[in-house]
Amino acid sequence: MLQLQTSPFQTLLQHYSNFPTSFSTSPSPFPIITINLPAQKTFVSQFAADQPRKGSDILVEALEREGVTHVFGYPGGASMEIHEALARSSMIRNVLPRHEQGGIFAADGYARASGRPGVCLTSSGPGATNIISGIADANFDSIPIVAITGQVPRGLMGTDAFQEVPHIDITRPITKFNYLVLDVEDIPRIVKEAFLLATSGRPGPVLIDIPRDIQKELVVPNWNKPIMLPGNASRLPKLPEKAHLEEIVRLISVSKRPVVYAGGGCMNCSEELRRFVGLTGIPVASTLMGLGIFPCTDDLSLHMLGMHGTIQANYAVDRSDLLLAFGVRFDDRVTGKVEAFARNATIVHIDIDPAEIGKNKKPHLSICTDVKLALEGINTILEKNAAKQPTAENKRGKGTKFNDNVSAWIEEIDEQKEKYPASYRTFGEAIPPQYAIQLLDELTNGNAIIGTGVGQHQMWAAQYYKHRNPRHWLSSSGLGAMGFGLPAAMGAALAKPDAIVVDIDGDGSFMMNIQELATIRVENLPVKIMLLNNQHLGMVYQFEYEYGDGDSLHSYMGNPSNQAQVFPDMLMFAEACNITAARVTKKAELREAIEKMLKTPGPYLLDVMVPHQAQVLQLIPDGGTFKDAIKGAQ
Repeated sequence: MLQLQTSPFQTLLQHYSNFPTSFSTSPSPFPIITINLPAQKTFVSQFAADQPRKGSDILVEALEREGVTHVFGYPGGASMEIHEALARSSMIRNVLPRHEQGGIFAADGYARASGRPGVCLTSSGPGATNIISGIADANFDSIPIVAITGQVPRGLMGTDAFQEVPHIDITRPITKFNYLVLDVEDIPRIVKEAFLLATSGRPGPVLIDIPRDIQKELVVPNWNKPIMLPGNASRLPKLPEKAHLEEIVRLISVSKRPVVYAGGGCMNCSEELRRFVGLTGIPVASTLMGLGIFPCTDDLSLHMLGMHGTIQANYAVDRSDLLLAFGVRFDDRVTGKVEAFARNATIVHIDIDPAEIGKNKKPHLSICTDVKLALEGINTILEKNAAKQPTAENKRGKGTKFNDNVSAWIEEIDEQKEKYPASYRTFGEAIPPQYAIQLLDELTNGNAIIGTGVGQHQMWAAQYYKHRNPRHWLSSSGLGAMGFGLPAAMGAALAKPDAIVVDIDGDGSFMMNIQELATIRVENLPVKIMLLNNQHLGMVYQFEYEYGDGDSLHSYMGNPSNQAQVFPDMLMFAEACNITAARVTKKAELREAIEKMLKTPGPYLLDVMVPHQAQVLQLIPDGGTFKDAIKGAQ
């Protein structure tokens, strides 16, 4: 449990009690951390307390002390010592990806599904540069990852040695922090700091670069070295002021058309958000990162908003008089033309990162804090107010006066739902990709962990799978990295071994990390792959052909000399990795095919052939507004 000697930090940091560390601070208004970090429980080392051991063994034990059980590591010359130390560990298992990018995307999926930091390990040079996209993805989407890279020996650094790359310089703009270890005795402290930084405040990636000679150096470690993060406590989110929370409640009480705009910053407060909605009756529009935090099956869910969001979500935000922006960053795929976004609304923005407040859209009231803390405080005020007021019947049952205030507004939004339901074009016996996802949702009761690549299939999975739970939606949202789906699902399957894990992928995205089929086979991970195969880069085709000059430029992924052939044959890739696979081409055969996929033990690939003419709709064009939305079936 976190231990603080000062208030209000004690109350605040209790909400980070999953951290593997403890704090003590000075009574200064801006306390400097002078942290001593005793182990939470007795740790039994494989070494005697006074026994010298290699830096690589110290690193591995430091990971063990942080509770790490899986590392996604690809070995090389500059990291071999660490892999040898991992082989001596009885607590950590190394999962060998078939490409370093697959390893870091797997660590990302592990972190998204579990809420715990994902750990990946690479060698120097090209091994390290192969994880750059994964680091950038974690930075965009606020995913806690500790990336460890081997480096050439200290004496060779700066000489352009074989496989020497300045990992620190390259990754500095896309990490929360990064370390070059220059003293073996610093390893215990650096690992503690890395995990603290990755998980505190706004989560994100931290990189540790370790020269090979330090990995070999012998020393007796000091596990009680204090953390050296001056001023870090002052950068942690503050407790929200009661006056600000009361003002939010007042704004809710006078609002006629309120909307919650909920994003990934609400990931750890799904319960509080659901309670808030139950108390107020305010509808919720989710970002791509926020899917599942508030269940899409709830009557008050507007589903996803933004460029590919629902008509009702975008209509509600456009018409709102109060926009409650919780854990969001007003990115361009949500706002479109930012000055027209929620143009008539009073905007309340609550976010843990001060850099996001007012960056893209200026709020009328902002609180820089953990959304969980804010919602707990708001709910307490609402509950006290509700206890003083009689409840009344309305169309959604009994509730406070807030429910009654917004009753007409909910009916107005429901009219939009009825007028513009999600719809898609059909193609005779061919399989509409949206229908495939609807069937998957039905057959899994919406409870599967869904991973995706990036493209049309990603948006269809967001639109047509009814996400019910937090940490069940794994998608590269900010960076939009193709090839994310399969390795992320692999990581999720290791983090949640009892869950149904499905990678909904497109043929273009799938090909980018197809080598991880070998990993899921060797690890015998029950990852189900539902491949929506249209032989195209579908989103590129849609924008080029439908909204461009009518030409399809370099988006055809098949064999131009034989377009009747399915190329490449994904079933042969699966066969090469001894993975059960099947292809389905007709809508009437799809249900049975998905049922078989879900019932078959171990990994499974279902190649679902879909028409390349299928489009992602509804759609707000780049830089457009809700009034520019393209509605309805194609």
